[in-house]
Amino acid sequence: MRDFQYLCNIQEVQEDKATIVQIGKRSIGVFKLNDGSIHALLNLCPHKGAALCEGPVCGTTKETNDYEFEYIQRNEIIRCAWHGWEFDIKTGEFIVDRKIKARKFLTEIKNQKVYIQLPS
Repeated sequence: MRDFQYLCNIQEVQEDKATIVQIGKRSIGVFKLNDGSIHALLNLCPHKGAALCEGPVCGTTKETNDYEFEYIQRNEIIRCAWHGWEFDIKTGEFIVDRKIKARKFLTEIKNQKVYIQLPS
């Protein structure tokens, strides 16, 4: 079992943007979603290597049967600032092709502190 490493205090994490934390050589974006859950992604876009988590936190649209769009997943999508690729913060999956993923880390909250599980 891999150990969890301290990342930041939960009060430092906002709902509308990533909190960027450096652990060793890794830059990690920490997110608080509308439901209060905490998620962490490697700050590296799998497309061209941009600082993914420095892009805007947003939502996306879904098509309806009435030729209209419905706005969904508000504050659950991170959009890469370089080329606009959008990733689901909960899963790390690229919205257009779910086989492409940003690196996601398991998080844990203890005593108002956020911990992350890093690979050994």
